[in-house]
Amino acid sequence: MIQQLFIAPLTETYFQKALIGGSIVAVVAGVVGCLVVLRRMAFLGDALSHAMIAGVAGGYLVMKLLFGLEAHAPGMLIGSLLAAVVTVALIGFVSRISRVKEDTAIGIMYTGIFALGVVAVSMFRHYIHIDLMHFIMGDILGIADSDLWVSAFIGSLVITVLILFYRHFQLTTFDPVMAASIGLPVLLLDYLLTVCVSLVVVSAVSMVGVILVVGLLITPAATAYLLCDRLDRMMALAAFFGVTSVIGGLYLCVWLDSAGGGAIMLFCTLQFLAVLTVAPKYGLLARGLRLRSLVPQQMIEDILTTVLRYREPTPLEVIKRYVEDGAVLGRAIRRMIRDGLLEDRQGSYILTEKGEQEAAKVLRAHRLWEAYLEAIGTPQEYLHSTAHRLEHIRGGATEYLDEKLGRPEQDPHGRDIPDKKPRNTPPGSLSGRGEE
Repeated sequence: MIQQLFIAPLTETYFQKALIGGSIVAVVAGVVGCLVVLRRMAFLGDALSHAMIAGVAGGYLVMKLLFGLEAHAPGMLIGSLLAAVVTVALIGFVSRISRVKEDTAIGIMYTGIFALGVVAVSMFRHYIHIDLMHFIMGDILGIADSDLWVSAFIGSLVITVLILFYRHFQLTTFDPVMAASIGLPVLLLDYLLTVCVSLVVVSAVSMVGVILVVGLLITPAATAYLLCDRLDRMMALAAFFGVTSVIGGLYLCVWLDSAGGGAIMLFCTLQFLAVLTVAPKYGLLARGLRLRSLVPQQMIEDILTTVLRYREPTPLEVIKRYVEDGAVLGRAIRRMIRDGLLEDRQGSYILTEKGEQEAAKVLRAHRLWEAYLEAIGTPQEYLHSTAHRLEHIRGGATEYLDEKLGRPEQDPHGRDIPDKKPRNTPPGSLSGRGEE
Protein backbone atom coordinates (compact mmCIF):
# COMPACT_ATOMS: atom_id res chain seq x y z
CA MET A 1 0.00 0.00 0.00
CA ILE A 2 2.76 2.48 0.99
CA GLN A 3 4.70 1.41 -2.10
CA GLN A 4 1.77 2.25 -4.34
CA LEU A 5 0.84 5.52 -2.64
CA PHE A 6 4.24 7.10 -2.00
CA ILE A 7 7.04 5.29 -3.84
CA ALA A 8 5.39 4.57 -7.17
CA PRO A 9 4.78 8.27 -8.11
CA LEU A 10 8.46 9.04 -7.47
CA THR A 11 9.48 6.60 -10.20
CA GLU A 12 7.58 8.60 -12.84
CA THR A 13 9.57 11.19 -14.81
CA TYR A 14 6.72 13.69 -14.95
CA PHE A 15 6.37 13.56 -11.15
CA GLN A 16 10.12 14.04 -10.65
CA LYS A 17 10.18 17.10 -12.95
CA ALA A 18 7.11 18.56 -11.27
CA LEU A 19 8.67 18.00 -7.86
CA ILE A 20 11.99 19.62 -8.82
CA GLY A 21 10.46 22.55 -10.73
CA GLY A 22 7.76 23.20 -8.16
CA SER A 23 10.27 23.07 -5.30
CA ILE A 24 12.56 25.59 -7.02
CA VAL A 25 9.65 27.96 -7.54
CA ALA A 26 8.37 27.39 -4.00
CA VAL A 27 11.71 28.16 -2.33
CA VAL A 28 12.33 31.37 -4.26
CA ALA A 29 8.71 32.52 -4.10
CA GLY A 30 8.56 31.80 -0.36
CA VAL A 31 11.71 33.80 0.41
CA VAL A 32 10.70 36.77 -1.75
CA GLY A 33 7.12 36.46 -0.51
CA CYS A 34 8.21 37.28 3.04
CA LEU A 35 9.21 40.78 1.95
CA VAL A 36 6.05 41.03 -0.14
CA VAL A 37 3.85 40.13 2.84
CA LEU A 38 5.68 42.39 5.30
CA ARG A 39 5.52 45.31 2.87
CA ARG A 40 1.84 44.62 2.13
CA MET A 41 2.58 44.14 -1.56
CA ALA A 42 0.49 40.98 -2.02
CA PHE A 43 -1.82 42.67 -4.51
CA LEU A 44 1.20 43.73 -6.57
CA GLY A 45 2.28 40.11 -7.09
CA ASP A 46 -1.21 39.30 -8.34
CA ALA A 47 -1.06 42.31 -10.66
CA LEU A 48 2.29 41.31 -12.15
CA SER A 49 1.21 37.74 -12.79
CA HIS A 50 -1.96 38.83 -14.60
CA ALA A 51 -0.26 41.61 -16.57
CA MET A 52 2.27 39.12 -17.91
CA ILE A 53 -0.11 37.81 -20.56
CA ALA A 54 0.38 41.04 -22.49
CA GLY A 55 4.16 40.54 -22.38
CA VAL A 56 3.86 36.89 -23.37
CA ALA A 57 1.64 37.81 -26.31
CA GLY A 58 3.96 40.64 -27.37
CA GLY A 59 7.10 38.50 -27.13
CA TYR A 60 5.40 35.65 -28.97
CA LEU A 61 4.21 37.96 -31.75
CA VAL A 62 7.56 39.70 -32.21
CA MET A 63 9.52 36.45 -32.40
CA LYS A 64 6.97 34.93 -34.79
CA LEU A 65 6.73 37.86 -37.20
CA LEU A 66 10.37 39.00 -37.17
CA PHE A 67 12.27 35.74 -36.75
CA GLY A 68 9.74 33.06 -37.64
CA LEU A 69 10.19 31.36 -34.26
CA GLU A 70 7.14 30.00 -32.49
CA ALA A 71 6.79 29.70 -28.71
CA HIS A 72 10.30 31.07 -28.22
CA ALA A 73 10.84 30.96 -24.45
CA PRO A 74 13.53 33.69 -24.12
CA GLY A 75 11.47 36.08 -26.24
CA MET A 76 8.35 35.54 -24.16
CA LEU A 77 10.42 35.84 -20.98
CA ILE A 78 11.79 39.23 -22.03
CA GLY A 79 8.31 40.36 -23.09
CA SER A 80 6.84 39.27 -19.75
CA LEU A 81 9.53 41.10 -17.80
CA LEU A 82 8.94 44.27 -19.84
CA ALA A 83 5.20 43.99 -19.20
CA ALA A 84 5.86 43.66 -15.46
CA VAL A 85 8.16 46.69 -15.43
CA VAL A 86 5.66 48.78 -17.44
CA THR A 87 2.87 47.74 -15.04
CA VAL A 88 4.87 48.84 -11.99
CA ALA A 89 5.85 52.11 -13.67
CA LEU A 90 2.23 52.90 -14.58
CA ILE A 91 1.04 52.07 -11.07
CA GLY A 92 3.64 54.39 -9.56
CA PHE A 93 2.86 57.15 -12.09
CA VAL A 94 -0.90 57.07 -11.49
CA SER A 95 -0.59 56.95 -7.70
CA ARG A 96 1.89 59.88 -7.69
CA ILE A 97 0.16 62.31 -10.04
CA SER A 98 -3.45 61.73 -8.97
CA ARG A 99 -5.47 61.38 -5.80
CA VAL A 100 -5.99 57.68 -6.59
CA LYS A 101 -4.32 55.49 -3.96
CA GLU A 102 -1.77 52.82 -4.86
CA ASP A 103 -4.06 49.83 -4.28
CA THR A 104 -6.67 51.36 -6.59
CA ALA A 105 -4.00 52.12 -9.20
CA ILE A 106 -2.86 48.48 -9.04
CA GLY A 107 -6.41 47.28 -9.69
CA ILE A 108 -6.83 49.64 -12.64
CA MET A 109 -3.48 48.98 -14.31
CA TYR A 110 -3.25 45.23 -13.96
CA THR A 111 -6.78 44.61 -15.22
CA GLY A 112 -6.19 46.99 -18.11
CA ILE A 113 -2.91 45.37 -19.15
CA PHE A 114 -4.37 41.89 -18.66
CA ALA A 115 -7.26 42.89 -20.93
CA LEU A 116 -4.74 44.21 -23.48
CA GLY A 117 -3.05 40.82 -23.51
CA VAL A 118 -6.36 38.98 -23.97
CA VAL A 119 -7.34 41.27 -26.84
CA ALA A 120 -3.91 40.83 -28.47
CA VAL A 121 -4.17 37.05 -28.26
CA SER A 122 -7.66 37.22 -29.80
CA MET A 123 -6.69 39.63 -32.61
CA PHE A 124 -3.55 37.73 -33.65
CA ARG A 125 -4.83 34.22 -32.94
CA HIS A 126 -3.52 33.05 -36.30
CA TYR A 127 0.02 33.89 -35.16
CA ILE A 128 -0.19 33.48 -31.40
CA HIS A 129 -1.02 30.03 -30.10
CA ILE A 130 -1.43 30.55 -26.35
CA ASP A 131 -3.86 28.56 -24.26
CA LEU A 132 -5.27 31.13 -21.82
CA MET A 133 -6.54 28.41 -19.48
CA HIS A 134 -3.04 26.91 -19.38
CA PHE A 135 -1.66 30.39 -18.65
CA ILE A 136 -4.04 30.91 -15.73
CA MET A 137 -4.10 27.39 -14.25
CA GLY A 138 -0.65 26.15 -15.33
CA ASP A 139 0.41 22.57 -16.02
CA ILE A 140 2.96 21.60 -13.41
CA LEU A 141 2.77 17.96 -14.47
CA GLY A 142 3.93 18.91 -17.96
CA ILE A 143 7.09 20.87 -17.12
CA ALA A 144 9.69 20.94 -19.90
CA ASP A 145 13.45 20.76 -19.36
CA SER A 146 13.81 24.36 -20.58
CA ASP A 147 11.38 25.50 -17.88
CA LEU A 148 13.52 23.81 -15.24
CA TRP A 149 16.69 25.52 -16.44
CA VAL A 150 15.03 28.94 -16.66
CA SER A 151 13.53 28.64 -13.16
CA ALA A 152 16.82 27.39 -11.70
CA PHE A 153 18.77 30.29 -13.26
CA ILE A 154 16.31 32.99 -12.22
CA GLY A 155 15.89 31.43 -8.78
CA SER A 156 19.66 31.50 -8.22
CA LEU A 157 19.82 35.11 -9.42
CA VAL A 158 17.00 36.27 -7.13
CA ILE A 159 18.37 34.43 -4.08
CA THR A 160 21.81 35.94 -4.73
CA VAL A 161 20.33 39.46 -4.85
CA LEU A 162 18.43 38.85 -1.60
CA ILE A 163 21.56 37.57 0.15
CA LEU A 164 23.68 40.50 -1.03
CA PHE A 165 21.11 43.14 -0.07
CA TYR A 166 19.49 41.34 2.86
CA ARG A 167 20.27 44.02 5.45
CA HIS A 168 19.15 46.77 3.09
CA PHE A 169 15.83 45.06 2.37
CA GLN A 170 15.35 44.33 6.05
CA LEU A 171 15.83 47.95 7.08
CA THR A 172 13.70 49.44 4.29
CA THR A 173 10.93 46.95 5.09
CA PHE A 174 10.67 47.66 8.81
CA ASP A 175 11.84 51.29 9.03
CA PRO A 176 12.03 53.06 5.64
CA VAL A 177 12.38 56.47 7.31
CA MET A 178 15.51 55.42 9.18
CA ALA A 179 16.83 53.75 6.02
CA ALA A 180 16.46 57.02 4.12
CA SER A 181 18.01 59.00 6.97
CA ILE A 182 21.21 56.93 6.90
CA GLY A 183 21.52 57.32 3.14
CA LEU A 184 20.08 54.07 1.75
CA PRO A 185 18.48 54.44 -1.71
CA VAL A 186 15.00 53.37 -0.58
CA LEU A 187 13.31 53.96 -3.93
CA LEU A 188 16.01 52.04 -5.81
CA LEU A 189 15.72 49.14 -3.37
CA ASP A 190 11.95 49.14 -3.82
CA TYR A 191 12.40 48.85 -7.58
CA LEU A 192 15.01 46.13 -7.11
CA LEU A 193 12.60 44.10 -4.99
CA THR A 194 9.86 44.66 -7.57
CA VAL A 195 12.16 43.35 -10.30
CA CYS A 196 12.89 40.27 -8.15
CA VAL A 197 9.16 39.65 -7.70
CA SER A 198 8.67 40.13 -11.44
CA LEU A 199 11.42 37.63 -12.24
CA VAL A 200 9.91 35.04 -9.90
CA VAL A 201 6.47 35.50 -11.40
CA VAL A 202 7.73 35.47 -14.99
CA SER A 203 9.82 32.33 -14.53
CA ALA A 204 7.07 30.45 -12.70
CA VAL A 205 3.89 31.28 -14.61
CA SER A 206 4.81 29.11 -17.58
CA MET A 207 5.14 26.12 -15.23
CA VAL A 208 2.50 26.64 -12.56
CA GLY A 209 0.15 29.32 -13.88
CA VAL A 210 -1.05 32.64 -12.50
CA ILE A 211 -3.07 31.30 -9.58
CA LEU A 212 -0.40 29.01 -8.19
CA VAL A 213 2.47 31.48 -8.51
CA VAL A 214 0.51 34.09 -6.54
CA GLY A 215 -0.40 31.45 -3.97
CA LEU A 216 3.20 30.30 -3.55
CA LEU A 217 4.30 33.92 -3.27
CA ILE A 218 1.86 34.79 -0.48
CA THR A 219 0.51 31.78 1.43
CA PRO A 220 3.78 30.09 2.61
CA ALA A 221 5.13 33.47 3.71
CA ALA A 222 1.89 34.23 5.59
CA THR A 223 2.08 30.77 7.20
CA ALA A 224 5.63 31.43 8.39
CA TYR A 225 4.59 34.86 9.65
CA LEU A 226 2.29 33.15 12.17
CA LEU A 227 5.21 31.26 13.72
CA CYS A 228 8.12 33.69 14.07
CA ASP A 229 9.08 37.33 14.47
CA ARG A 230 12.53 37.26 12.80
CA LEU A 231 12.88 37.83 9.06
CA ASP A 232 15.62 35.24 8.50
CA ARG A 233 13.64 32.50 10.27
CA MET A 234 10.48 33.58 8.48
CA MET A 235 12.21 33.20 5.11
CA ALA A 236 13.51 29.73 5.99
CA LEU A 237 10.08 28.61 7.19
CA ALA A 238 8.36 30.10 4.13
CA ALA A 239 10.67 28.13 1.84
CA PHE A 240 9.96 24.99 3.88
CA PHE A 241 6.19 25.47 3.74
CA GLY A 242 6.38 26.16 0.01
CA VAL A 243 8.23 22.89 -0.62
CA THR A 244 5.87 20.89 1.61
CA SER A 245 2.95 22.42 -0.29
CA VAL A 246 4.41 21.23 -3.58
CA ILE A 247 5.15 17.75 -2.26
CA GLY A 248 1.80 17.33 -0.54
CA GLY A 249 -0.11 18.86 -3.45
CA LEU A 250 1.53 16.61 -6.04
CA TYR A 251 0.71 13.49 -4.06
CA LEU A 252 -2.83 14.80 -3.60
CA CYS A 253 -3.03 15.39 -7.34
CA VAL A 254 -1.98 11.80 -8.11
CA TRP A 255 -4.26 10.24 -5.51
CA LEU A 256 -7.34 12.28 -6.48
CA ASP A 257 -6.54 12.46 -10.20
CA SER A 258 -6.99 16.24 -10.14
CA ALA A 259 -5.26 19.31 -11.58
CA GLY A 260 -1.73 19.72 -10.24
CA GLY A 261 -1.80 23.48 -9.60
CA GLY A 262 -5.15 23.35 -7.86
CA ALA A 263 -4.07 20.45 -5.63
CA ILE A 264 -0.88 22.25 -4.59
CA MET A 265 -2.75 25.45 -3.79
CA LEU A 266 -5.39 23.51 -1.86
CA PHE A 267 -2.73 21.76 0.23
CA CYS A 268 -0.95 25.08 0.77
CA THR A 269 -4.16 26.71 2.02
CA LEU A 270 -5.01 23.78 4.30
CA GLN A 271 -1.48 23.97 5.69
CA PHE A 272 -1.99 27.68 6.42
CA LEU A 273 -5.31 26.99 8.18
CA ALA A 274 -3.71 24.25 10.30
CA VAL A 275 -0.89 26.56 11.40
CA LEU A 276 -3.40 29.37 11.99
CA THR A 277 -5.21 27.05 14.39
CA VAL A 278 -2.26 25.69 16.39
CA ALA A 279 0.41 28.43 16.18
CA PRO A 280 1.73 28.83 19.76
CA LYS A 281 1.67 32.63 19.82
CA TYR A 282 -0.60 33.89 17.05
CA GLY A 283 -2.88 30.89 16.51
CA LEU A 284 -6.59 30.64 17.20
CA LEU A 285 -6.15 28.21 20.11
CA ALA A 286 -3.54 30.43 21.75
CA ARG A 287 -5.78 33.45 21.27
CA GLY A 288 -8.70 31.58 22.81
CA LEU A 289 -6.60 30.62 25.83
CA ARG A 290 -5.44 34.20 26.25
CA LEU A 291 -9.01 35.46 26.12
CA ARG A 292 -10.11 32.86 28.67
CA SER A 293 -7.36 33.93 31.07
CA LEU A 294 -8.02 37.62 30.49
CA VAL A 295 -9.17 39.53 33.55
CA PRO A 296 -10.84 42.94 33.12
CA GLN A 297 -8.72 45.73 34.57
CA GLN A 298 -11.84 47.30 36.01
CA MET A 299 -12.49 44.19 38.12
CA ILE A 300 -8.94 44.23 39.46
CA GLU A 301 -9.29 47.86 40.45
CA ASP A 302 -12.66 47.22 42.10
CA ILE A 303 -11.13 44.41 44.18
CA LEU A 304 -8.23 46.65 45.20
CA THR A 305 -10.48 49.46 46.40
CA THR A 306 -12.85 47.03 48.15
CA VAL A 307 -10.02 45.49 50.17
CA LEU A 308 -8.54 48.93 50.85
CA ARG A 309 -11.82 50.30 52.20
CA TYR A 310 -12.44 47.25 54.39
CA ARG A 311 -9.23 48.08 56.34
CA GLU A 312 -8.68 44.49 57.54
CA PRO A 313 -8.38 40.98 56.04
CA THR A 314 -11.31 40.87 53.63
CA PRO A 315 -13.33 37.66 53.20
CA LEU A 316 -14.37 36.61 49.73
CA GLU A 317 -18.04 37.17 50.64
CA VAL A 318 -17.34 40.86 51.26
CA ILE A 319 -15.56 41.22 47.92
CA LYS A 320 -18.53 39.60 46.17
CA ARG A 321 -20.83 42.31 47.51
CA TYR A 322 -19.02 44.99 45.55
CA VAL A 323 -17.51 43.05 42.66
CA GLU A 324 -19.43 40.99 40.13
CA ASP A 325 -19.22 37.31 41.06
CA GLY A 326 -18.41 34.45 38.71
CA ALA A 327 -15.52 32.39 37.41
CA VAL A 328 -13.65 35.55 36.46
CA LEU A 329 -13.56 36.77 40.07
CA GLY A 330 -11.61 33.74 41.29
CA ARG A 331 -9.26 34.04 38.32
CA ALA A 332 -8.79 37.74 39.06
CA ILE A 333 -7.87 37.10 42.69
CA ARG A 334 -5.40 34.36 41.71
CA ARG A 335 -3.79 36.68 39.20
CA MET A 336 -3.55 39.50 41.74
CA ILE A 337 -1.86 37.17 44.24
CA ARG A 338 0.54 36.06 41.48
CA ASP A 339 1.25 39.69 40.55
CA GLY A 340 1.98 40.61 44.17
CA LEU A 341 -1.08 42.82 44.74
CA LEU A 342 -2.86 40.61 47.30
CA GLU A 343 -1.94 38.17 50.05
CA ASP A 344 -4.14 35.26 51.05
CA ARG A 345 -4.66 35.06 54.83
CA GLN A 346 -6.61 31.83 55.36
CA GLY A 347 -9.40 32.67 52.96
CA SER A 348 -9.29 36.43 53.56
CA TYR A 349 -7.23 38.90 51.58
CA ILE A 350 -5.02 41.88 52.41
CA LEU A 351 -3.19 44.30 50.17
CA THR A 352 0.54 44.15 49.73
CA GLU A 353 2.54 47.37 49.60
CA LYS A 354 2.31 47.28 45.82
CA GLY A 355 -1.44 46.63 46.05
CA GLU A 356 -1.92 49.59 48.42
CA GLN A 357 -0.17 51.89 45.95
CA GLU A 358 -2.37 50.73 43.07
CA ALA A 359 -5.52 50.96 45.19
CA ALA A 360 -4.60 54.48 46.27
CA LYS A 361 -4.35 55.54 42.60
CA VAL A 362 -7.87 54.28 41.92
CA LEU A 363 -9.23 55.85 45.13
CA ARG A 364 -7.56 59.13 44.22
CA ALA A 365 -9.26 59.06 40.82
CA HIS A 366 -12.63 58.24 42.41
CA ARG A 367 -12.52 61.09 44.90
CA LEU A 368 -11.28 63.61 42.33
CA TRP A 369 -14.15 62.63 40.05
CA GLU A 370 -16.59 63.13 42.93
CA ALA A 371 -15.13 66.59 43.56
CA TYR A 372 -15.41 67.45 39.88
CA LEU A 373 -18.96 66.12 39.57
CA GLU A 374 -20.04 68.20 42.57
CA ALA A 375 -18.37 71.26 41.06
CA ILE A 376 -20.45 70.93 37.87
CA GLY A 377 -23.69 70.50 39.82
CA THR A 378 -24.26 66.74 39.92
CA PRO A 379 -26.80 65.76 42.65
CA GLN A 380 -25.25 64.25 45.78
CA GLU A 381 -27.01 60.90 45.36
CA TYR A 382 -25.33 60.36 41.98
CA LEU A 383 -21.78 61.36 42.93
CA HIS A 384 -20.51 57.95 44.02
CA SER A 385 -22.15 55.82 41.31
CA THR A 386 -21.03 58.13 38.53
CA ALA A 387 -17.50 58.47 39.91
CA HIS A 388 -17.32 54.67 40.22
CA ARG A 389 -17.79 54.38 36.47
CA LEU A 390 -15.37 57.18 35.64
CA GLU A 391 -12.54 56.22 38.01
CA HIS A 392 -11.22 53.58 35.59
CA ILE A 393 -10.50 56.12 32.83
CA ARG A 394 -6.81 56.37 32.04
CA GLY A 395 -4.72 58.68 29.89
CA GLY A 396 -4.03 61.60 32.25
CA ALA A 397 -7.65 62.32 33.20
CA THR A 398 -6.88 62.19 36.94
CA GLU A 399 -4.08 64.75 36.78
CA TYR A 400 -6.19 67.00 34.56
CA LEU A 401 -8.99 66.97 37.15
CA ASP A 402 -6.54 67.61 39.98
CA GLU A 403 -5.12 70.65 38.24
CA LYS A 404 -8.51 71.96 37.13
CA LEU A 405 -9.94 71.70 40.65
CA GLY A 406 -6.95 73.49 42.18
CA ARG A 407 -5.45 70.36 43.75
CA PRO A 408 -8.11 69.74 46.43
CA GLU A 409 -7.21 67.80 49.57
CA GLN A 410 -10.69 66.41 50.35
CA ASP A 411 -13.63 65.06 48.40
CA PRO A 412 -17.24 66.33 48.85
CA HIS A 413 -17.74 63.89 51.79
CA GLY A 414 -14.77 65.26 53.71
CA ARG A 415 -12.48 62.28 53.02
CA ASP A 416 -8.82 62.84 52.20
CA ILE A 417 -7.78 62.58 48.57
CA PRO A 418 -4.58 60.46 48.31
CA ASP A 419 -1.47 62.18 47.01
CA LYS A 420 -0.21 61.49 43.52
CA LYS A 421 2.70 59.59 45.09
CA PRO A 422 1.19 57.78 48.09
CA ARG A 423 3.08 58.13 51.35
CA ASN A 424 2.70 56.10 54.52
CA THR A 425 -0.62 57.08 56.12
CA PRO A 426 -2.35 56.00 59.31
CA PRO A 427 -4.64 52.98 58.92
CA GLY A 428 -8.10 53.91 57.75
CA SER A 429 -7.19 57.44 56.61
CA LEU A 430 -7.86 56.49 53.01
CA SER A 431 -10.44 53.79 53.44
CA GLY A 432 -13.73 55.41 54.31
CA ARG A 433 -15.98 52.48 55.23
CA GLY A 434 -19.03 54.56 54.55
CA GLU A 435 -18.07 55.08 50.88
CA GLU A 436 -20.37 52.70 49.01
